Amino acid sequence: MFTSPHGNEPLGTILYSVEALILAMNVRGDIPLADIEQFLERATIPVRVACRTPRDELWMLSLWFVYRDGRLHCATAKSAAVVRYLEKDEHVAFEVSTNDPPYRGVRGNGTATITDDPDKTQLRELLTRYLGSTETPLGQRLLSEERVEVSIVIDPTRVYGWDFTERMRGRSEQSSA
Repeated sequence: MFTSPHGNEPLGTILYSVEALILAMNVRGDIPLADIEQFLERATIPVRVACRTPRDELWMLSLWFVYRDGRLHCATAKSAAVVRYLEKDEHVAFEVSTNDPPYRGVRGNGTATITDDPDKTQLRELLTRYLGSTETPLGQRLLSEERVEVSIVIDPTRVYGWDFTERMRGRSEQSSA
């Protein structure tokens, strides 16, 4: 029997869980889930996350992420305000979108789970993904022993993908002339 590299759970059970999670997502818009997932897997654009503060005010921030197993995996310092906010209310909205034409992206909502990451495994993966290495000045500062890190995992419940490439084709040609 195959088992997960992250525990003793049978691999078939994990694959079924991921498949069930992805099937449970409410996909809106004209972009199929496979294309949404491909965009999220390839994008090295920070995810914009919206949540509520304990005073019920809206709060938005950007986080690096990696899309894996139908979820957005992020990392931040345990002392970050967003950790307190998500501990009080796990509901989030999110968006990953390009900043330059033709605009395309994914937005949605879901819930966020926070777990301690004492080995900074998630942060190391994100540093490599976004900076190419953990051996950068920023990487070394974020990986310092004094910094306590957590993982934030966003489980999307609704996603909406868009791609304005076709309708912006004329604009892209005009701006390059």
